Amino acid sequence: MDLLAEPDKILSVNKLTTQFDQTIAVDGISFEVTKGETIGIVGESGSGKSVTALSIMQLVPSGAGKISHGEIELNTSRFGKCDLNKLSEKQMQRVRGEDVAMIFQEPMTSLNPVFTCGEQITEAILLHREFSKKEARDLTIDLFHQVLLPDPDKIFKSYPHEISGGQKQRVMIAMAMSCQPQLLIADEPTTALDVTVQASIIDLMRRLKEQLEMSIIFITHDLSVIAEIADRVLVMYQGKIVEQGTIWEIFSNPRHPYTKGLLACRPRMDIRLNTLPTISDFMGVDRNGQMVEKKYNSVGEALLFSAQTDDEIAARRKLVEDGEVILKVKNLKKYFPVNQTLFGASADVFKAVDDVSFEVHAGETLGLVGESGCGKTTLGRAILKLIEPTGGEVYFEGEDLFKLKPKALQRLRKDIQIIFQDPYSSLNPRLPIGAAIVEPMKIHQVGENQRDRKQMALDLLEKVQLKSDFFYRYPHELSGGQRQRVCIARTLALEPKFIICDESVSALDVSVQAQVLNLLNSLKREFNFTYIFISHDLAVVKFISDRVMVMNQGVIVESGYPDQIYQSPQNPYTKKLIEAIPKGDIEDIRKAQLKRSRIKLPSK
Repeated sequence: MDLLAEPDKILSVNKLTTQFDQTIAVDGISFEVTKGETIGIVGESGSGKSVTALSIMQLVPSGAGKISHGEIELNTSRFGKCDLNKLSEKQMQRVRGEDVAMIFQEPMTSLNPVFTCGEQITEAILLHREFSKKEARDLTIDLFHQVLLPDPDKIFKSYPHEISGGQKQRVMIAMAMSCQPQLLIADEPTTALDVTVQASIIDLMRRLKEQLEMSIIFITHDLSVIAEIADRVLVMYQGKIVEQGTIWEIFSNPRHPYTKGLLACRPRMDIRLNTLPTISDFMGVDRNGQMVEKKYNSVGEALLFSAQTDDEIAARRKLVEDGEVILKVKNLKKYFPVNQTLFGASADVFKAVDDVSFEVHAGETLGLVGESGCGKTTLGRAILKLIEPTGGEVYFEGEDLFKLKPKALQRLRKDIQIIFQDPYSSLNPRLPIGAAIVEPMKIHQVGENQRDRKQMALDLLEKVQLKSDFFYRYPHELSGGQRQRVCIARTLALEPKFIICDESVSALDVSVQAQVLNLLNSLKREFNFTYIFISHDLAVVKFISDRVMVMNQGVIVESGYPDQIYQSPQNPYTKKLIEAIPKGDIEDIRKAQLKRSRIKLPSK
């Protein structure tokens, strides 16, 4: 059977199965991609999205997994219509780059740290195209212009560690574009990026697709991001495609419970919710895989059930306002020296935090939002004196933290804790989970003895919705969401009064993110915790926060209640952040689809 009989069909995947030992990662999936089309593949971590991409690229590690059967037929420029499974590795090296290219999720691990960004792209050009070194360099500079990198000549000479995450991702896009492939596979290219950078990356890919008339497979866990770029969507769950259709069909009339769960669990801008719906609410399966009665049949039903009333919002505001001030920050500054002379003197300073003042009430969640580099993480660490502040005062329960002696400050750290962004780097890989939770108890003398502490750790695991056998597991055996729950459990072990959450959900799937946010909220209600919640995601901050502060270039540019900030932003920077959020609303999808003119929409 000629699967590529139609002239505009670029890729045809037929009954593809990929497995690792006894685990089937991709289970008999079939789909097609036509010329100029963008296909979105969406699902949680472990659903088989990335393995599908690696199977197409023939990059599944030979020792760990194998493509057991199925066809991956590509219309190649060099070999014509062919099954990629039957090509030799040498032939596939020609196909990669010339016919199909891939942008990987983490650009820092995809770029070689010992070569400059320019050298890495010119290498790809010289390998696949008949160019001289000068022509390859000129094309690389031109590509850097096309992907809107600032100062392309400087970026050409820069090493990966010298540029930002968004810039590294643009370098990867330039590399993928360098040989003008027919098909581009983008594997989570915007995960953990600021909303403004994410919006610019999506817009860039959309523009390049139109210019080069290429096709795109865009992989993500976030349906609202898919809505911004894709024409059709494949929803994957446990290695299978459980639903597929146009963007309009998936968003206006999702049929599979898993799709409904993915749509409902994303924090929303238009309403305030008490709790975020989760996939288990639609699937009828709990965290242990046991069948339970499902809560909801539709996205609308879930949002209606979870929505906050005006009375609930007003009561929460009054509760926070009446609470005593637990943290007071006055004129806090943190400057970093730049352009140091040979003798160590600084010719200039970078003002990461510049004269910031605010108060936090007991039991309040204060959201701190802004792009990477705005100073929000530095502010959080300066408050805890994890980095030495340049100036200012911080009072916790009336006590000046900056005047405390080291021993007194260490004792106070029991009451003031931080949950870091990356749970894997926060946990010792050599310590089992139970030991990681017990360790701070021993330091701060919590619990009567080791047996008592172990029982407390087991209780905490249950509190963060993990089974007791996790006590003996190691960090590498856990998923990202599970590791973040362990970090939360370790924080709770000291029974703190005040917690700083530093981008603690930014790299998680939206479904896992919803579970962690619900957990933080339930713990706040149970223990009356006070949070500063740091994030670049305004939708997440709106959901969890009682008040919001917007930070830009080291200063607070706007603050207020979430609804006020989002409905009527006063600062241009705040407006820019809000406009960049992928909303995934039906009307926005209608406008985006009409703009791209890819499908004919039904009349309202």
